[in-house]
Amino acid sequence: MALTHFDAKGDAHMVDVSDKPVTARIAIAENHIKMQRETFDIINEGRAKKGDVLGVARLAGIMAAKRTSDLIPLCHPLPITKVSIDLEPDADLPGIRITATVKTTGQTGVEMEALTAASVAALTVYDMSKAVDKSMEISGLRVVLKDGGKSGRYDAT
Repeated sequence: MALTHFDAKGDAHMVDVSDKPVTARIAIAENHIKMQRETFDIINEGRAKKGDVLGVARLAGIMAAKRTSDLIPLCHPLPITKVSIDLEPDADLPGIRITATVKTTGQTGVEMEALTAASVAALTVYDMSKAVDKSMEISGLRVVLKDGGKSGRYDAT
């Protein structure tokens, strides 16, 4: 199987999707941010000095999904029809588990939008909490579901 973002000469290019059918597409990506117990408690109890960490991270993830084609050079701009960001406190990490769901009806998938949304949500948690914990660790970024289009369904679960 060949990489699609390179032409016959090996030069990077945007994939031509003009002949692909318009279909319903969905992608779900996940990651998590691990932190010190004290940081987890501050976020979970709403005591962060910068405000509602999870609320701001949710908005940042939504905004990031909509701007993916501005950040990733060969991504197509897409008419996104849904973005949801779930931020679930997990005392066992301790930290926050992040799930980003993106939908569209179009000619190409939304995996990059979901990955970008999850990434920026985690980065926002870090940014809003770094004053109390610079050792936070963001891990586990992956696509867990992709559906729609020629390649069909991928489900990592």
